Amino acid sequence: MKHCKLPLSDYDRKHLRVGETVLLSGTITTARDAAHSRLYDLLQNNQPLPIDLATCTIYYAGPSPTPENGVIGSVGPTTAGRMDAYMPAFLEAGIKVTIGKGKRSPEVKTAMKKHGAVYFTAVGGAGAYYAGCVKKVTLIAFEDLQSEAIRELEVVDFPVIVAIDTLGKDLYER
Repeated sequence: MKHCKLPLSDYDRKHLRVGETVLLSGTITTARDAAHSRLYDLLQNNQPLPIDLATCTIYYAGPSPTPENGVIGSVGPTTAGRMDAYMPAFLEAGIKVTIGKGKRSPEVKTAMKKHGAVYFTAVGGAGAYYAGCVKKVTLIAFEDLQSEAIRELEVVDFPVIVAIDTLGKDLYER
């Protein structure tokens, strides 16, 4: 099992291999369908984004309400394929690391290989466990989207599996 600090360096990304288990520590940025749509519109209209795609790790998740005295509610992954329509443009804009669950489209895999990006899969149904890895939450943008607002999560030992590596190898094709 590897331990990696976020944001991932070029070296770390290039040396990850499909199927490896990784513990991530640092900042991840939540963004789901509605946030992706808004980010895409901003990008297409050459307007500034509220996040830096080149340095953030996007986690396809929308946390449930935070319990009393908690840091965050359950924060499990959502299906990555729902964001595939936006990914080629986001990869072109600099995104290098995403986390979600499930397969990616052939177009996304091709674009990921071209741009040296990595896709991690997180375990569906483990949102309460992942919440325990979150030490701090900061609302970044689109508060009106409620659970789908963009948030930065400071995480320690957040477990993921390399699903697509920079060579384009895909865990889901094994």
